[in-house]
Amino acid sequence: MTGRPHRRPAARPLPVAGVPRPRKPRGGRDDGRRGEPHPVRALVRLRVGTTASVLVVVLGLSLVLSTAFGAEPLGLSEVGRALWGRLHGGIAVDLAADTIVWQFRVPRVLLAALVGAGLAVAGVGMQTLVRNPLADPYLLGVSSGAGVGATAVITTGLFASAGIFALTAGALVGALAAALIVFGVATAQGGLTPLRLVLTGTVLGSMFSALASYLVFRSPDPAAAQSVLFWLLGSLAGATWQQLLLPAAVVPAMVVLLLLGSRWLDALLVGPDTAAAVGVPVRRVRVGLFVALGVLVGVLVAVSGGIGFAGLVVPHAARLLVGPRHRAVLPVAALCGALFLVWVDVVTRVAVRPTEIPLSVVSGLIGAPAFLALLGRRRYRFGA
Repeated sequence: MTGRPHRRPAARPLPVAGVPRPRKPRGGRDDGRRGEPHPVRALVRLRVGTTASVLVVVLGLSLVLSTAFGAEPLGLSEVGRALWGRLHGGIAVDLAADTIVWQFRVPRVLLAALVGAGLAVAGVGMQTLVRNPLADPYLLGVSSGAGVGATAVITTGLFASAGIFALTAGALVGALAAALIVFGVATAQGGLTPLRLVLTGTVLGSMFSALASYLVFRSPDPAAAQSVLFWLLGSLAGATWQQLLLPAAVVPAMVVLLLLGSRWLDALLVGPDTAAAVGVPVRRVRVGLFVALGVLVGVLVAVSGGIGFAGLVVPHAARLLVGPRHRAVLPVAALCGALFLVWVDVVTRVAVRPTEIPLSVVSGLIGAPAFLALLGRRRYRFGA
């Protein structure tokens, strides 16, 4: 008689008095004692929490310290008295210092933090949407569309009825119009694929830039060209408390929205087939992410102009600090972006007093070497 030999089942260990039998946890994984977190996950959470806590402290100190720098330097004691008096409803002793700190520098510093955080978060979302480590928030052509709107305001007086908000209104309308055009063209022949989005955004962005250049060329005012150029390169010089309202509402809302969909973004970064296999509605997620990024970038460009490298370098730095998972990357990227742009804005104020350098000039000089140094790190891989 032939066949497989009969195997005797392994004997079960006899119970020892006073020592309970080990139980396998639910889910089929033996992660240690029941009810305790996996040690790797615990270490990751500790790393993310520590990194975020350190960044929060450093950002808080930076917000206070940066208000002392500008065309008119102030001492930290003057800044402290002005802030203390305002926050506690008192009257500042030095009215000049109070005006400089509260009316000009505090709104500017807060706007820099909001714009930096928003650009970093938009960069994370854009790199995930197109699955390209070289993507930045301006890939959609939104920045170029905002440039057309701002140029039209400066050269033709469009939206003059909006008063001091005319430039912001024109840029926002141009940015949202550009996003709608890019979306319509990219989805005209099918779904919203990364390749079609990149090609459409690049081509239409070039067309919008050419249109803005034509408006400048046709303007009879020579000063308009200089104003347009300065705005396109990014500036926070005209920051006011009123300008803070829109980004203060949009940036936190978009961060929360992306955090709620962080699991879908993780799957989308791996690939659309993998995402669909685990139940992610790929097309709806792509469209929703496109709309969210279009609104976010449109608002940021409308209040600050174009700022290079903030949305390209900072997301990679955040991934290097806490790994690729969006639940950790998004808040850390927001903090890093805010910290980055706050100090970039300080350099623009103090480098050539009493004039200012555009933000993109300083961010490029700082961001390019930082990005090259990041590429030199062998252990960093995008999305891994």
